Amino acid sequence: MDTRQMRYFVALAETLHFGRAAERLNMTQPPFSRQIANLERDLGVTLVNRTSRQVSLTLAGQRFLEDSREVLASFDTACRDARLVAEGQKGELRFGFMMHAAHRIVPRIVSGYSAIRPDVRLSLSETTPADIERLLLNGELDAAVTFSGGTAPQLESLPIFTDRLCLVVPPSHRLAACLSVEAQDLRDEDVIATPASVAETLHRTIVEYLTGGGVVPRFRFEPQLQNTILRLVAAGLGVALVPESICDERSADLVARPLAGAPELEVVLKIARERDNPAVAPLVELIRAQSFLGTDG
Repeated sequence: MDTRQMRYFVALAETLHFGRAAERLNMTQPPFSRQIANLERDLGVTLVNRTSRQVSLTLAGQRFLEDSREVLASFDTACRDARLVAEGQKGELRFGFMMHAAHRIVPRIVSGYSAIRPDVRLSLSETTPADIERLLLNGELDAAVTFSGGTAPQLESLPIFTDRLCLVVPPSHRLAACLSVEAQDLRDEDVIATPASVAETLHRTIVEYLTGGGVVPRFRFEPQLQNTILRLVAAGLGVALVPESICDERSADLVARPLAGAPELEVVLKIARERDNPAVAPLVELIRAQSFLGTDG
């Protein structure tokens, strides 16, 4: 027995006429009748009552009709879903991102992707830049937003946008009223920053900016999470050089100030060069189009 025989039976049950059922299936009546007879033989039950004037379903036939419709609907759904997954129209996309991208970029990417692929389930994972490449290489993520630099040869990077460093201080800090801050202004300041082991590109950029201005960095605390850094700054425990994008949501206990000659931070999408998840392709197209950025990206 197979789904073809079920379709034959459903056609007969819906028409209650061997000739019309065969015609619906583009068959002649004799082979169609043989298929129904074979189905009954395989099941060991009579599905239809046949007389010279009419065809009717037995109780077993009525039940088999209900179950056949469910089976065929499930089978058709399975076939459709398989095609949609292969086309990247359905399935799952495991999308990772660093916290530094969570404020501005990730919501836009997720919104843009969901609009073009509403049936693909996005599995979101916030993680550190240090872990992103490992997760991509291990196949635990399909794509991720992180800083550029240090990309393994098995991965490729697609540019998303350029961020810049800015200074974050409490409102009472001496630099809070400055229109712009230079590296030399931070000579005597305790700096709170993400450690190199967590975000090497960001940490290196901070060090290069300070040392380029003749300032020896004095790191007081090096927490992993950017939100922790901001809370420590708000508590008056130091200053921080952070990406501008995380300052979109202003707080009453923090002041962001631009840096003179602010260094740039390239934010990219990293994906495996050899990938088997078709749901990644629409994401790549979205990133290349840059349409999700709007006018202020």
